Amino acid sequence: MTRALSSPNKPRVGITIGDPAGIGPEIALKAVTEAEVFDVCSPVIIGDAAEIRRQARELGLVADFRTTTEDLLATDGLPGDLNGPLIFDTDNLDGPASWGFVTAAGGRAAVSAIEAAVKLCLAGKLDAMSTAPINKESINLAGSPFPGHTEMIASLCGVSQSLMCFFAEDLKVFLLTVHCSLAEAIRAISRERVVSAIRLADRELRRLGIARPRIAVAGLNPHAGEHGLFGSEETREIEPAIAECREQHRIEVSGPFPSDTLFVRAWRGEFDAVAACYHDQGLIAIKCLAFGSAVNVTLGLPIIRTSVDHGTAFDIAGRGVADHRSLVEAIKLAARLVRQTSACSSVSGPAWE
Repeated sequence: MTRALSSPNKPRVGITIGDPAGIGPEIALKAVTEAEVFDVCSPVIIGDAAEIRRQARELGLVADFRTTTEDLLATDGLPGDLNGPLIFDTDNLDGPASWGFVTAAGGRAAVSAIEAAVKLCLAGKLDAMSTAPINKESINLAGSPFPGHTEMIASLCGVSQSLMCFFAEDLKVFLLTVHCSLAEAIRAISRERVVSAIRLADRELRRLGIARPRIAVAGLNPHAGEHGLFGSEETREIEPAIAECREQHRIEVSGPFPSDTLFVRAWRGEFDAVAACYHDQGLIAIKCLAFGSAVNVTLGLPIIRTSVDHGTAFDIAGRGVADHRSLVEAIKLAARLVRQTSACSSVSGPAWE
């Protein structure tokens, strides 16, 4: 894929506004005016330009941005003389968004921005994308078949497997199951799933600059099953998967470990990444340790995608009090990953498999 690095070697990062009825537009507007963001990338806000400007005016935020449209895909790329953020106008709202309300219109606008960002990344017009939060009820009302960002973007990229992984400083946590019930997650923990996820995580972490990732797997049950006393999933599925990864694929992986101590061990530097069996097992640990600064990274895509670690916060939308720190960190990490993958590519061949 042709890279779109802008002069002087600043990656172009697209920022989708998420559900316009939530805090997404607000945090995007705040984030792109931060010097620490503009120092490392050329930011492009992706969403309905009229709505973005309306919210900027009503919230007292900077609104004087240049605008571009779908014509960008037919050109060589973004304007080369950018000295401030740019809006890529999706023109997908018929009227102002109603802050704090679940609507099909909000869901359609969110989906449209995501589709545009992925299209621009795959076309090489953007180097990475960072996403503000969407509302799952809204995208469902809009007719989307996907339960969240990760599944939607993977489908748009044409990949069959991806992983939701959270970066919190040196700690990385990837999820073996994501948006499903706890009962379904338990049933889904199979040897094949665990092996596949560990292999993908190992490959992607190497691509992102970790020469030999040290991966630990959390147990599903209390005390990691205590040798079958509190459940058999560890001995029946997880342990054989770990053995296969170590013996057949030469991956440095260990476990399963009791999850009540594993995340602290990883936080202190014993492991590079932790495989969590289900959504809240991993996310409770991440958000307790680094809420507001953790970043969601989708592994396994042919593009770089990062996201905030929080939701749409409908309860405070339109009040101008939303904290944009997580989005700032997501954009900065996206820019850093562009550089890391480019460096790996120059040393060891193509960055994208």
